[in-house]
Amino acid sequence: MLKKLVFLMAPLFFFLNSGCVEEIGLETETLESALVVSATITNQSKSQLVTLSKTYAFESDGPNPETGATVKVLGRGIVYDFIEIEAGIYVSDVEFAAQANVSYQLEITTQIGEKYTSLTSQLRADTAIDRVYAVRETNDDGTNGMSIYVDSFDPTGNSKYYSYEYEETYKIVPPSYVPEDLIVVSDCDVTLVPRAEEERLCFNTVSSRSFNLTNTTRLSEDRVRRHLVRFVASDNYIIATRYSILIRQFVHSGAAYNYFDTLSSFSNEGSLFSQIQPGFLAGNISSETNDSETVIGFFDVASVDSKRIFFSYNDFYPNEPTPPWSVNCEKTAPNQYNQFGGCGPLIGRIEADAIVYFKMNNGTIEGDPYIMVPRECGDCTALGTPEVPDFWID
Repeated sequence: MLKKLVFLMAPLFFFLNSGCVEEIGLETETLESALVVSATITNQSKSQLVTLSKTYAFESDGPNPETGATVKVLGRGIVYDFIEIEAGIYVSDVEFAAQANVSYQLEITTQIGEKYTSLTSQLRADTAIDRVYAVRETNDDGTNGMSIYVDSFDPTGNSKYYSYEYEETYKIVPPSYVPEDLIVVSDCDVTLVPRAEEERLCFNTVSSRSFNLTNTTRLSEDRVRRHLVRFVASDNYIIATRYSILIRQFVHSGAAYNYFDTLSSFSNEGSLFSQIQPGFLAGNISSETNDSETVIGFFDVASVDSKRIFFSYNDFYPNEPTPPWSVNCEKTAPNQYNQFGGCGPLIGRIEADAIVYFKMNNGTIEGDPYIMVPRECGDCTALGTPEVPDFWID
């Protein structure tokens, strides 16, 4: 029987299952409170990030941020102080980059005086990504789509342990956008007005939310070749026009890699709901005030490199139908008034921002004079933002 079920805010990545599963009633019978630390500093000059939270029960709303803590990173006699910018999220008060041959250590003191320290960690080899590329192919599940691969090589053979994350950005051009909008002016009265140009073209950026690890320890050379980072099915609307993906490659220590690899295996659905639950996964952070206290997380110093690519749907699917939109763009003509002379469903759905105007009804659809579509089909801000990213190239 499942005795304990705790969600962890995993170091380096936040792993979330987003598949459609039947809801089941699970409750935590016991819950051991433990500090959860996510802390990876890199050789990029930036405000480095540390997140702190407490373990939380399966049936609770989500992570419990650890607020009011004092967070420091020490390296070669320099102390980097971190400030809390949001609940449980701490960033260094100055930008800095991890340096080679320097031992770094994390120190945390909670609001109630509990102190935690990590083992020291050093920067691994600085290995650049050779290539990021997209290939149209059919995957092992028989699904056609775009595979995003990465190649990398360390001639010194010192890297060996890699992880990858991505940020994908895609252009959103709603299929039923028109330059007019229908608004409620008073009571049940409506009128057509010019639609904002910003609702015609938008962008959305989504970050990876799962572990992606590989190592070259069993290979004759330290070479990552054709490693799959992302697969996008051909019927996914995010590649319907133009798509970009930024791949980040991290080089870790062997200890950090093993920790993340084990955490990844614990986080998959099969492990989470199996009757035999994993025990505590020890990282490299411990309590200075209570030797028996559980601390979850790993302080890592990793080198990082990144590359971005762009492609358009027509580059790989010329003269082929574009993917279906994110929602069914069914056209309807809701009644403006109900049978009693009051406001009909048209008014309520406009005020709820659920539908937008498409065209006047010439009798092809049963209902009132205004043909409407779901907001996602005619207003791009339902799915993204109109600001063009600085890096975007058409």
